[in-house]
Parts: sequence; C-alpha cells; structure tokens
Amino acid sequence: MRRCWTKGSISVPSAPCTASSQTIRKCGNDAINSDSVSPLRHPQYQKPELLATGPNQVWSWDITKLLGPEKWTYYYLYVILDVFSRYVTGWMLATRESADLAQRFLRETAEKEQILTDQLTIHSDRGPAMKSQTVAQLLATLGITKSHSRPHCSNDNPFSESQFKTLKYRPGFPDRFVSQDAALEFCRNFFRWYNEEHYHSGIGANPTGFDLTPAKVHEGQAEQARANRQNVLNVAYATHPERFVRKPPEPPKLPAAVWIDPPANNNDNDNQPTQSKRYTNSVTKVSQKY
Repeated sequence: MRRCWTKGSISVPSAPCTASSQTIRKCGNDAINSDSVSPLRHPQYQKPELLATGPNQVWSWDITKLLGPEKWTYYYLYVILDVFSRYVTGWMLATRESADLAQRFLRETAEKEQILTDQLTIHSDRGPAMKSQTVAQLLATLGITKSHSRPHCSNDNPFSESQFKTLKYRPGFPDRFVSQDAALEFCRNFFRWYNEEHYHSGIGANPTGFDLTPAKVHEGQAEQARANRQNVLNVAYATHPERFVRKPPEPPKLPAAVWIDPPANNNDNDNQPTQSKRYTNSVTKVSQKY
C-alpha cells in the first residue's frame, strides 16, 4: 500500500518504505544530531590595543547628548580627544547625529592638526556615525587607521567617557540648555578651561605639582614645565632642607606611554617617548554649530 502526502492542494504519492527498523532509527538519530551541530554564536571581536607615545598618534572620539529646552529635544556634542596629551583637538555642537557632519568634523580637525598619512589611529565606539561608510571612506582617503570598541564594552573607550563625565559634572552644567547658543557658549568656556587651565591627573599634573595642562603637553612644553617646577623645588630644599625628611623633592614624572587596553603583563616603563614635532593648535576653528 502506497501512502500519499499533500503539498498545498497537490497529492504526491510517496515511495514505498522498504528500510528496516534499525536503519530508520539510525537515520533519525543522524537527523537529530545534524540539527544541533552548530549553535548560533556571536562573532568574536578583538580587543583594541593602542599605544601612544606622543601627541597626534592616537585620538579617541565620541558623541554625547545634551538636553535641550523641551522634552525629547537634544543637542549633539562631537568631541575628539588626543589620548596622550588629553588635549581636545576638536569639538562641534549640532542638532543631529549625522555621518555627513561627522565626516566634515573629522576632516577639518585632521587638517587643522596637519595629520600626515599613516600617522594617526582614531578610536571610537560602534555608533551609527562611527561605523558609517562615509566616515570609513574619509579615513581611508586621509590614511588614518580606524579602531572600534568591542560591543557593549565601555572600557574600550575610557578617555572619551571620562572626558564627558568631567563635562557633565562641571559646576554650572545645567539640567537643560535653554537654546543651542547657550549650549555653545558653555562648551566654549569648558573646552578653553579643559585645554588651557585644567591640571589633568592623567598627564602627571596636580594643583600641588606643577603648571602642566593638556595644551602644554600637546604643544611639546611638558619637559620645560617640569624643569621649571624642579628649579622651584630646588630653591625650597636649599632654603629649608629640614622640611624634606626622606629625599630632595621632585615633581611627578611625565607619562612615557598611554594605552587603550594594554596587553597582559605590559610595562609602560619600557616604552620611551619618541621625539616628534608638536603643533600649536586652536580648538575654536571647528567649534561651530550646525
């Protein structure tokens, strides 16, 4: 007797079953095993291991939202930070997040900093503008290497995240900005303070240490600032040596290298800073609103 199975409205006769029960059981087990061989897995993303031994070698950039005057209104702040000097090389305030705006912003900042081919690596998270083909084509044209964080891993972009926290915890930062002009004015004052007055602990500076700001590190004045502080400490030690019990005072050492996700068993002391040309920059050239 031949049985039929129905496909749609057409009845198709099936072939007579001549296999033994042992064969049927074996085929059934193979079918079950074949269905469960390769479970769905997420792709493996490589940890970004980026080293900077001087300014304009590694940049980190990101976009954050600033609350506007009404609910569901935002201003988008684009910021590029030099990882070694912590200097904000460029920022832009816009009313939307856009790959075209990001492309323009990155191009103008690279031109202002006189970035050469194969000189710079720029790191970001996996936001829409960062992963866009528009930005990728621009970076390829400029000879800039791009790097991305692993998904859902904020530790891969710590410098931008920390800088945004400094911005939003700054005294005077409002709950909402009444207008784009008000947000622009606040950002102008903040980034001027951040670059030129802020004693950033990440570059070896502190209020009781010596006059070292991100701008001075970025412009190649860090060694001179440390030497000036050493002269002051030498005078203090010669005048009152009894105040210094253990040893003559020294200012904090300057970082020789800065990592994003350093490899295991890394020793930063093995990485000496390279001698490279520094450029005097003005952040206001790209601090525009769109």
